[in-house]
Amino acid sequence: MTESLLLVADDGAVRTLTINRPDKLNALNAATLDALLVAFDDAAENPAVRAVVLTGAGPKAFVAGADIAEMADLPAVAGRDFSQRGQRLMRRIETFPKPVVAMVNGFALGGGLELAMACHLRIGADTAKVGQPEINLGLVPGFGGTQRLLRLAGRAATLELCLTGAPIDAARAQALGILTRVVPAAELADATRTLAAQLAAAAPLALRAILDCVHVGGECAMSEGLEYETAQFGLMFATEDMREGTRAFLERRKPDFSGR
Repeated sequence: MTESLLLVADDGAVRTLTINRPDKLNALNAATLDALLVAFDDAAENPAVRAVVLTGAGPKAFVAGADIAEMADLPAVAGRDFSQRGQRLMRRIETFPKPVVAMVNGFALGGGLELAMACHLRIGADTAKVGQPEINLGLVPGFGGTQRLLRLAGRAATLELCLTGAPIDAARAQALGILTRVVPAAELADATRTLAAQLAAAAPLALRAILDCVHVGGECAMSEGLEYETAQFGLMFATEDMREGTRAFLERRKPDFSGR
């Protein structure tokens, strides 16, 4: 991993990944995409990590987009390859077995919004702005923006954001379902830390099953999603965490989940 591009910090069972290119507003170049993919692979394999927070360095941007300087002179085949590189990362995050929270501390534009939308939950500062401005570059969103925005915000809002390229403020982004929660900028770090700690303390196997159920259900017919949910529900009865959780409820105490 290239440490200069990505900062990694652990606080208990929560790992924070900070994209560290503040002079470029944390724009996503190929090296940063690769560093993030390695970092998520490492977090997935580390049993001590139970939740991940993703954010950008500096006060201005979560991620202001893909690195235009790197893209400007790419031929068509290389452009397609860059899109595929980004989409591999977004898919990795979207299907990650542990909760991923985006802490949107400023601009989340283009590839930045696509990165945030791949995360399971998104907390934004009230000063944040989001958008898909690729049309202004003669491009289309390339890291899954048309598809994830469609699923989060609906057809009309997706067409508006992608066709006009105009950013929207945090309040509207929350109303459209793009941001999960909006808090005052001064409270963003604490609010994100509290949520991530809550997720990290929850039953890991149940968390993963819920993530899987929602992901599978979003890509299949209702009947298939219900069948998958039932299967996951049944599997939880074979876990120590389910026994611990039900015992703790009956004994009126806080559960201590082991991930087994």
